[in-house]
Amino acid sequence: NTVILNWQTETETNNLGFEIERFTDESEWKRFGFVEGHGTTTETKSYQYIDNISLINATSVKYRLKQIDFDGSYEYSKVVEVSNLLPTNFALVQNYPNPFNPTTAISYSLPIKSFVTIKIYNSLGEEVKVLLSEEKSAGNYDVVFNATNLPSAIYFYRLQAGDFIETKKMILLR
Repeated sequence: NTVILNWQTETETNNLGFEIERFTDESEWKRFGFVEGHGTTTETKSYQYIDNISLINATSVKYRLKQIDFDGSYEYSKVVEVSNLLPTNFALVQNYPNPFNPTTAISYSLPIKSFVTIKIYNSLGEEVKVLLSEEKSAGNYDVVFNATNLPSAIYFYRLQAGDFIETKKMILLR
């Protein structure tokens, strides 16, 4: 859910700082951060800015720096793109760890906003537990299954999100 922007300068002359600008599928270039420069220096300087993109609904994000001098003059950096932010397919991942005792994590991906249910079944096909039953935005998710009150056995977990349905097997070993 974060993008880490790192950059370096070899020298700086009257450097006030850097405006960090972002461009997504749904917007224009927008300033969203600022990092102070080191004024005038002949030493190499390293910079970093961490961008929380958890609320951005886009398949890619572009970044550029606007380096601003004390006199107001400025220059733009090259554009850098981060892509594949959102999943492009529905997916249900094998739980981990497997076998497990007593908890395991189940991961899944949604390319679009969907109503999601995750249910656990025993080997007879009987529903044992509903782990999740709610609407989720596009993204990657994890849910933890705690089987403290269940006996050792083979269980199945089933994800349904819209028309997508997938089932996988897991083993509880005590």
